[in-house]
Amino acid sequence: MSFAAVQRILGLLLTVFSFTLVPPFVVALFAQDGAATAFAYAFILTLSVGFISWMPVRNKKRELRLRDGFVVVVMFWTVLSTIGALPFVLADDPHLSITDAIFESVSGLTTTGATVITHIEGLPTSILYYRQQLQWLGGMGIIVLAVAVLPMLGIGGMQLYRAETPGPMKDSKLTPRITETAKALWYIYLSLTIVCGLAYWLAGMSLFDAVGHAFSTVAIGGFSTHDASMGYFNSPLIDMIAVVFMFLAGVNFSLHFVAFRHHSVTGYWRDSEFRFYVLLMSSVILVTVLGLYFTETYDRWQDALVNGLFQAVSIGTTAGFTTAEFYNWPGFIAISLLFSSFVGGCAGSTGGGIKVIRLLLLVKQGLREITRLVHPSAQIPVRVGSKTVSSRVVEAVWGFFALYVASFTIMYLALAATGLDLMTAFSAVAASINNLGPGLGTVGAHYADMHDPGKWILCFAMLLGRLEIFTLLVLLTPAFWRK
Repeated sequence: MSFAAVQRILGLLLTVFSFTLVPPFVVALFAQDGAATAFAYAFILTLSVGFISWMPVRNKKRELRLRDGFVVVVMFWTVLSTIGALPFVLADDPHLSITDAIFESVSGLTTTGATVITHIEGLPTSILYYRQQLQWLGGMGIIVLAVAVLPMLGIGGMQLYRAETPGPMKDSKLTPRITETAKALWYIYLSLTIVCGLAYWLAGMSLFDAVGHAFSTVAIGGFSTHDASMGYFNSPLIDMIAVVFMFLAGVNFSLHFVAFRHHSVTGYWRDSEFRFYVLLMSSVILVTVLGLYFTETYDRWQDALVNGLFQAVSIGTTAGFTTAEFYNWPGFIAISLLFSSFVGGCAGSTGGGIKVIRLLLLVKQGLREITRLVHPSAQIPVRVGSKTVSSRVVEAVWGFFALYVASFTIMYLALAATGLDLMTAFSAVAASINNLGPGLGTVGAHYADMHDPGKWILCFAMLLGRLEIFTLLVLLTPAFWRK
């Protein structure tokens, strides 16, 4: 472990991140909303911390090992969440406490979308923009963006990429060089954002709202510039545009890359994970729409269809936008929607949850064990499409699932021990570890009423979910720190 090399990279990354505070500063100047000073101070502090961290170790150049990559990723997300909270603390409005500011920052960067702010529309324009930008930057992973820059600074990036995107199918690169892979991902990400923003604008949103909601839609974040979220616009057309782009953002971005490169969409349906994703999403939509209609939650079939479709895709992809108070819907529907967030999007997407490919492998492994009961001596491989999945990958998926359940249970019990009712505690942990945002019970609309210990627990849950369990928990094992 080379702590000097880790410190050097953290300093460089913080220095780069400081310049993302320039756009909201410019917005504050044009809007004259009184927050320009807060962003100026935040920029100077972030740039100074990054430069001071980098200067003493600027000549410590060496190739990163995978172990170093894990430390950089976890440290960077932890430090970044703190740095990202500065504008919320320094601004006169909202002027959050340190706990609330870090919660809002972690929620934005992890694309969770949970908020402690109760009157969003009253915030300065630049703060509204900054919240949306946090989600957009966190959506694809700031480290992946940095991978495209690090080689120019003399730092290899493959270790960071693997640490940032741990998963059963993610070691394959889209292009031969990791730098080109990162660029390809961001070109797709940026293109989807631009098209989504234009679609929102043409559908009737203001330019500011269109840009802000495009940021959080493609990032599958859920932050909005309005208290009523997407329900503010009261437009079925805008709702359906959101549905399309939330669905696309929940798809493995490598499929988008292949479709763009070969000018063909046939590759989507040949992918087993994508087909399973469509099946799961269709099932959730069907259950939600029919449930709303037959329980007479809405008088008209069209209202049940639009609201049910929107909420099913929004929660199923872990975006967390709302057009209605779904947490007040009949219990069966609300719980079903919450459970759909446990699956989330595909691997290599901006969605949260355990990922579709992992659930698919768990199902296939379960079916294989049932078959083995009938044919004990049979050799039955687990296949995804035409490829046989190695036993190492299957074991890793089971290990991930075990750690996920254990982590969820411990945090649920800890939150319940602080005095929250069981439904609120369960849904708050689920919404945080799955990077969903809105929960049930008292955290349906916001998290402002939650006590500080609970918010810190949920901050850990959001980071744990965003880094997909292993990346964070591996640092807590004694074996990781042994030479």
